[in-house]
Order: sequence, then structure tokens, then C-alpha cells
Amino acid sequence: MNKTVSLVILTLCFFVSACSPPQQKVTESKVKSSQAAVAIPDKYGAQVAEDILRAGGNAVDAAVATGFALAVTYIDAGNIGGGGFMLIYMDGEPVFLDCRETAPLAAHRDMFLDDNGNVIDKASLIGPKAAGVPGTVAGFWAAHQRYGKLPWKAVVAPAIKLAEEGFMPAKILVDDIHNYQDRFAGRTNFSAHFAAITQGQAFKQPALAATLKRIASEGDKDFYHGETAKLLVAQMARSGGIISAQDLAEYQAVWREPLTANWRDYQILSSPPPSSGGFGVIQLLKMKDVLAQQFKGLEHNSPQYVHLVAEMEKRVFADRAEYLGDPAFVDIDISQLISDSYIERRALEVNPTDISALDSVGPGLHSPNTTHYSIVDSDGNAVSNTYTINWAYGSGVVVEGAGFLLNNEMDDFSVKPGVPNVFGVVGNVANEIQPGKRMLSSMSPTILLQNNKPVMVIGTPGGSTIFTSVFQTIVNIIDFNMSPVAAAGASRFHHQLQPADLVTQSPSRPLPKETINELNKRGYRVEPHNWEFGDIQVIWLNDGQLQPASDPRDRGVSKVLSLDKP
Repeated sequence: MNKTVSLVILTLCFFVSACSPPQQKVTESKVKSSQAAVAIPDKYGAQVAEDILRAGGNAVDAAVATGFALAVTYIDAGNIGGGGFMLIYMDGEPVFLDCRETAPLAAHRDMFLDDNGNVIDKASLIGPKAAGVPGTVAGFWAAHQRYGKLPWKAVVAPAIKLAEEGFMPAKILVDDIHNYQDRFAGRTNFSAHFAAITQGQAFKQPALAATLKRIASEGDKDFYHGETAKLLVAQMARSGGIISAQDLAEYQAVWREPLTANWRDYQILSSPPPSSGGFGVIQLLKMKDVLAQQFKGLEHNSPQYVHLVAEMEKRVFADRAEYLGDPAFVDIDISQLISDSYIERRALEVNPTDISALDSVGPGLHSPNTTHYSIVDSDGNAVSNTYTINWAYGSGVVVEGAGFLLNNEMDDFSVKPGVPNVFGVVGNVANEIQPGKRMLSSMSPTILLQNNKPVMVIGTPGGSTIFTSVFQTIVNIIDFNMSPVAAAGASRFHHQLQPADLVTQSPSRPLPKETINELNKRGYRVEPHNWEFGDIQVIWLNDGQLQPASDPRDRGVSKVLSLDKP
């Protein structure tokens, strides 16, 4: 059989399998580590990843195909109109791909302030000016060009099928879209494109299918220079946005060195700036070890455990606000921020009994809707990918004729120093708006290595709660010996510097009543978080067995795949 015929058959197989009935959700599985595993927040994306791996694709092929599929079926966060970070461990080489959005060239520091210098309500969240220049397509193209095994058209094909023939939306997605219509009413074209979505009826997106076909044929050239670029710029002109043809033409995904640190007998690989996620995960894990005597004997989510972690998180967020930003614009001494000596000094500032006042927690040196998935292929290569349009459904602006939502990542900049963004996080000059700058993120795609072999691939959505959720899940598995599914499903809590006395918790899985009562006596306010933060997707290699798990809070699917080689 010649190569052309083989490619046609392979592509047709993908078209058929992409809409095949998804398998039942697997909460936890155990097989030998030579096999593959996926943990993905949507059943269609999980099926696409499985199909790609079974067709001989590697972890990057599966990650790219999954990302495009989620752009169709995971409408609240999957995207081609946003950006993100992909952490790759391929053939023993760790690399990090930054396809974070950038501020348009017409953007400026005070663009969301009124004449009196006050922040204009929701201006950085809703509407066309809230959008940064998208990076997802450039990132997927760059990853596939460097590491992909299967043809580009083959990895985009399943998403085309899902958009063209439709998918059956989950009730949680249908209800969420209908609930968000009022948010965008009169300000964007969101309802015109999504109001008709109904449970039990296939939802088709022909304009998005046409866009994906162009991308499949032309690669990222279409999105940044071709027909899709023209449609996006026309949408900006029509609705008052500022992304230009020059912005798109000049966008580049950037290969960076992963942030690395030794922790116990593991090597941590995580996200470098412009993400604060890797720095946060590393600081928290190392700080906990410095305070090992304080943590000794503490039960999971006991009052003292929550207090100590909150004290640690408070200091991490103080450093984040002061120092972190786009490394092309800000000089960041990241090696010092994750050094053992610095973290030890910060850990020793933790007040073991009382709530530290904010004025005593300065810097130490003088995103709800994102999506994450984890993949390990049969050769032991791993991808941890987190990408986003920021808040659910991004800016609410759909590119007419192209069928995709644009992000509202401009809110991830510090719109005004000291003023919280939608996630309640404050920032300063390091993260102010500048043309071409990448906004700070908390996304934390993370891989733990042991003897140069991936033993954990993990990440989550959740805005400012991302790296605190990743930290708690790692600790749940390694320190509390929880199974991955128990660790992912456990109650989580969060503290982010301001207000000093506020600890938020998972709304659907609250802390124990005894813990809440005791924390109240200590002066804490324990409240449900404003959103159900976290949708952990984790793969854990334990005693030679792969154990994937998807957070039971949402609709994810995790499974182990038997991919026997001849």
C-alpha cells in the first residue's frame, strides 16, 4: 500500500472515530507503565486522544488533537482564540512552549481607566478590547512541527468532524451557556452563536469547521496571515477592538526552558514566567519541607494544616504581585525566588499560631475557566498542557464567519496597580499593560521526574487557585498516600494574600466542619470560593503502574490504554 493511500485511510479513520460513542468515565485505573494514559476534562477530547495514540501518534500528536477537539466541545474554555502553556517531556528532553496571548500594539497602560483614573467596570473582561492576540494555533503548530509523528491534517481532522457533524453537549455545558447569556447581553454577539445549544440535540458549528479546515490545510499561516486573520481583523473593526493584522502577523510562540527544581528525590518541571505557576508550586513544596516539624503529625485539612498552608500561600502571592511578569519586559531573578536559601527564609517568617498581618507580608526580595489535560504515551513521553480564554467564554466576542470565541486575557494584566483582577489578585508595575507584552498567568502544567522518568503529570484550571490546587494534589498523593482519584477529589482551600483573614474552600466539597469552626475561632473567615475552582487532571506512575484520574467535580475522563507493540 503506498503512502498516499495509507494517509487517506488514516484520516478517514480519525473522522469516523472522533464522533464514536465515548467510553464510560474511568475514575481510576491500574496497568503497567509501558502503556499509555490520558486525563482529559471532556469525554470527546479523551476519545480523540485515544484514537490518535492508537493510530501511532505520540503524546504531542494526542495533545494537539485534543486541544483542537476541546475548541469545539469544551466551549467554556477550550479554544483557538486564546493561549496557554505546553510542558513536554519527549525522548528524555524537557521543553516548555509559551503560546500565551500578547497585548495588541495599540494597547496602553491606562486603557481600562476612566478620565478620573478609576477602573471602568468589566472593560477588561467583556467586549473586543478585552482580547489579547491569540496564541493557541501558533503553539499547537510549533509543537507538532517539532515533535509530531502523524500528519498535521490527521491531528486536526477529529475536531473538524466534531464541528461539522456536531456533538451532544453535556447538561452542565448547556446550563452554563444559558446562564452566561445575560452577562454578555447587549455587549457582544455571544447569544447569536450559542443560545440555540440544547441538551439531547447535536450542536453543529459550521463556521468553526470551515476555520479548522483552513488550519488543517494551511497550518498556522491561515490563522495569522490568511482568511481567518482577515475575519478576525474585520471583527475588530466591526465591534471596536484593537487587534490588528500586524499584531497577528508578528505573533510568535516561544520555546523556553522549563522551570526546574530538585525536591526530595524528584525533579520538578513546571512553567516559567510569564507564568507564576511553576514558581508557586516550587515555593510551596519546598516551604512545606522547611516547615516539616510544624507539619509533623498533622492530619489532612486539619485546622493547623490549613493555617500553615495559608501562611505559606500568603507569602507566595506577595512575591507574585511584586516580581512576576513577562520576562521580555521585566528583569526577574527567578533563580533566587526558588532558591533553597530564599525559600527557607520565607518559610521561617510563617506565623505558626496566628494570622500574619498584611503589613508584615511584603515581597521577600525588597483563569475561572481554563482547561488542562495530561497525556503519557506508550514510550513514556509526557505532555502537560494548560490553555485558556481566561474567564468562562472569554470576552464573549465570536469572530463572525470563523466561529470561535476570543479571550479576555487583558484582565490578567495589572489594569491598575493594587486593584484586584477578576480573580481577586493584585499586581504592580511588573505586570502592567504594555504593547506586545504577555500577561502574567497562574497556569501550572507540571511534571515530576524520578530517575529521568516522568512519574507525575498534573495540572488544572482555576485562575489564581491553579498552583495552590496543584500543590495540594501533589501533597495529597505523595505525603498523604491518597490514590490519584481521591487526591483530585479531595476538598481544597485557597488563600491569596488579600484579605488576610479569608480562606476560601471548594463549594461542592467543603472542609470538615470541625476545621471550619476551629479556624473561625482563630480569626479566619472560611467561605465557599466564588467558583468551583480546580479540575485536576493527573497521571501518577506508582510501583510501575500508571494511575490516571480526572477531578470528579467536573466531566473529565481518565483512562489507561493498552497499546501493545508488535
